Amino acid sequence: MAQTLGRLAEAVGGTLQNADPECVITGVATLQHAGAGDIGFLANAGYRKYLQDSRASAVILSPDDAAGYPGAAIVSSNPYSSYARAAALIFPAAPALQGVHASASVAADSTVDASAWIGPQCVVEAGAEIQAGVQLAAGCFIGASSVIGANSVLSANVVICHDVSIGERVKVAAGAVIGADGFGLANEDGRWINVPQLGSVRIGNDVDIGANTTIDRGALEDTVLEEGVRLDNQIQVAHNVHIGAHTAIAGCVGISGSAKIGRHCMIGGGSGIVGHLEITDHVIITGMTMVTKSIDKPGVYSSGVPAQENDTWNRNYARFRQLDKLARKILSIEKLFAAGRQPEDR
Repeated sequence: MAQTLGRLAEAVGGTLQNADPECVITGVATLQHAGAGDIGFLANAGYRKYLQDSRASAVILSPDDAAGYPGAAIVSSNPYSSYARAAALIFPAAPALQGVHASASVAADSTVDASAWIGPQCVVEAGAEIQAGVQLAAGCFIGASSVIGANSVLSANVVICHDVSIGERVKVAAGAVIGADGFGLANEDGRWINVPQLGSVRIGNDVDIGANTTIDRGALEDTVLEEGVRLDNQIQVAHNVHIGAHTAIAGCVGISGSAKIGRHCMIGGGSGIVGHLEITDHVIITGMTMVTKSIDKPGVYSSGVPAQENDTWNRNYARFRQLDKLARKILSIEKLFAAGRQPEDR
């Protein structure tokens, strides 16, 4: 949907610089590929080299980058979030559908608001509640007594198991499974016995859940995602995990049972979090980090080994195997010095 620069600046809370407020914007693009009618943005210094030659009709810039820039700009303290808001105005979501598709199976004792949409081949089981404006794409399954909050959107083939509570304005991408049994096992004489998973899952308002992500139900108490949580694709959230408000977790992270993650945290892709630990608020965990102990201080934590040339890695790995021997040798030398002796005195 075409927007004027003046309308966009107002909507994103920015100010115009060298710009005609009536200039019409019809698309968004990167600085290097933008043309007439497009708006670009600069949020990463690595792309600053493309700014001067960009053919965008306007660019969203920080005050520092806007200083001295001769082209049309929307100046914003947060160019990336302003771009996100502008893009949403130019490319709004499709209008919501209403009704129940003829191929859907909806239990007679479920509750479906008249403004909701139940798509093809969906199943809504007994006692489930589908609130106003909910959109269920094709093939969704809503288990018995589950609640889908107002204006939530579930993409194709999402599975919501029984007794799950989904808040308002939640977005769940295709293939996600919420409320399956957790990995609860007891060992008896070398054989595994399944432990009944009697809790549920509670999802707060304004949560986004990525494709093929799984969130297991609790063993006794519930698995909880507070408001505003963002989960990427293919994340495993085990039983009784608690994730605090506005925490964002990147793809392929595995979170073991009963871990508690604080608010406003960021967890990089491929990280692993051991069960029964706690991570305080405002913690950043970089990609491929393995968290094995609780973290009680905000900050940035890492443990992954960055990529390097194979020959260098092989040499370093050979030395890693000698670390214990070297550490013991250093400790013995330190003891000799502490006793006033030289290493050659031995």
